[in-house]
Formats: sequence, structure tokens, C-alpha cells
Amino acid sequence: MEKFVLIDGNAILHRAYHALPPLTNKKGEIVNAVYGFFSMLIKIINDIKPNFLAVCFDRAAPTFRKVLYVGYQAKRPKVADDLVPQIGIVHEVLQKAKVAIFEVDGYEADDLIGTIANQAQSAKRKAQNIEVIIVSGDRDMLQLVNSHVKILAPVKGITEMILFDEAKVEEKYGIKSSQFIDYKSFVGDSSDNYPGVAGIGPKTARDLLQKYETFENLYQNLSSLPEKIGKKLATDAEQAALAKKLATIVTDAPIRLDFEQCSINKFSNEGARSAFEELGFKSLIKRLENKGIEDKEKEQVKNKAGGQKITQMGLL
Repeated sequence: MEKFVLIDGNAILHRAYHALPPLTNKKGEIVNAVYGFFSMLIKIINDIKPNFLAVCFDRAAPTFRKVLYVGYQAKRPKVADDLVPQIGIVHEVLQKAKVAIFEVDGYEADDLIGTIANQAQSAKRKAQNIEVIIVSGDRDMLQLVNSHVKILAPVKGITEMILFDEAKVEEKYGIKSSQFIDYKSFVGDSSDNYPGVAGIGPKTARDLLQKYETFENLYQNLSSLPEKIGKKLATDAEQAALAKKLATIVTDAPIRLDFEQCSINKFSNEGARSAFEELGFKSLIKRLENKGIEDKEKEQVKNKAGGQKITQMGLL
């Protein structure tokens, strides 16, 4: 089975930024998020050994969700001033390393990931199945989990992670991954600033979905519910329907998956090394050389060096 790793660029960048102390390069630029991002990327490549790799990013342009609900994400704090330039640096390094990047105005990274995961599963490539592993701390992604899609979520810093498959989602939340959208419809999302049904919390939402299975089936059976709960659901029915639209990750965004573009064989060890040298990431250079990220360019460097060990210097 071939493995396709999809990385939620913004989510991992934010986690790295908050997990690491302010690190500066020789130019005095803060690069802690950049360092943490690529530290995770190298670890993922070495641990998972994917056949395909892509990174998806949000863009600054308003998304279709903002059109649906003007208050969407309105209470999110402004991106830190010293994080903004690091986003551009990560793009530059990814381009040098020849890692596929996807970003589209009007859509979130979640939607691009959902679309690529959907296209990857639908494609018949060499008569092999594709296992998609999404790297993100965003729990909204859990709705995408199925027999061929898993979520690898950081739970502590940038090193400790948990893998969500269908069984793990049900164990953790008491609902199936296919019910996660409906769950968000009832409880809302404080991070994205949209309400669900007033007075319906996680436990009640879980219990209702365990019994009635779907949003639609629950609303068709309001008369069989306890009066207090039924009234809450009826009062906020329109609000819950909007929450469901906002929570649903798009799987048909206007992008096309090109397997060749995302092949791990495209990864440029030389390009990554050059970028890390410029940034002063000594430890990442060593991990590139010593922990198994091999490509044709590396073999060429070895041959040109006559088999001699090449030592890289840096700050970190």
C-alpha cells in the first residue's frame, strides 16, 4: 500500500511557533517556527516513509465560510508579527526542497487536504491502495478519517503525536468519524466562532448521535426527545444547519492532484540542505545526512566527493 502524507501547513507552523523558544539566525531573524516545522517534516518522512508528500496552506483572502457567516473566525487573535515572515520562509524552503504546495483563494487548507485525500482515494494507481495520513492538530480533520485516511495529530510540543484511525476516533469521542460534522453542528466551535445549539454540550451531542446516528434523523424525531432537549434543537435548528455547513470540509475544491508532482522522489535533499545552511540549522542538516532521506542528488554529491564524508556547519 502506498502512503500519501498531507501536511496542514498553517496548523503545524502555529504549533511549532508556540512550542519553541524564539530562535534567531545569523541575520537576527526569528526562525523558531521554521525550525520546528522542518524538524517535524524530517521526522515524518523518516518515520512514515511516504511515497507522496504535499503541504497545504491557508491564504489571506476571505473564504466561502466568511461569506456564509460574517462572524466566522472573527475572534481569532492576529497572527504574531514575528510569525508572519516565517510563513514566507517555509514556502521558500519547501520550494527549494521541491515539496508540492497547494493553496487557493477562498478555501482553507482543510478543504485542499480533503480534496486531495478524496482524489487520492479515487485514483487507481498501479492497482494499489493509497493510505492517506494527514498531519494536523485541527480536530475538524477527524471527519475525513475512514478506512484509508488517518490523522496524525501533535498532542505535546512537536514531538509527541497520536494517530487517529476510525477506532481511535470512536474511543476518544464516543462517535464515529462520519458523525463528526453533525457533532460540530450541535456543539459549535469557539475557535472558529460559530455557535451550535444553545444548551447542547459535547456529552449530550454524543449521546444523541449514538442513538439517532445523524443530524437529519435526529431532527426527524424531535417529538420523541425529552421536551427540554427537543425545544433547544427546534429553537436553534437554523443555527445548527449553518454550523453544519461551516464545519463541513470541502472535498471538491478547484485543484487537481498530480501524483508525479507529489512524489517523494522529487524531494531535493540538496535543496533542503542549501536552505538549512543559509538558515543555520545545523542539527537539521545532520538529520538529512544521517537519518535516511536519500535521493539521487545526495548520491551525486557523494560521488563527486569521492566517497568522503561531508560535514555541514550551522548554528542550531
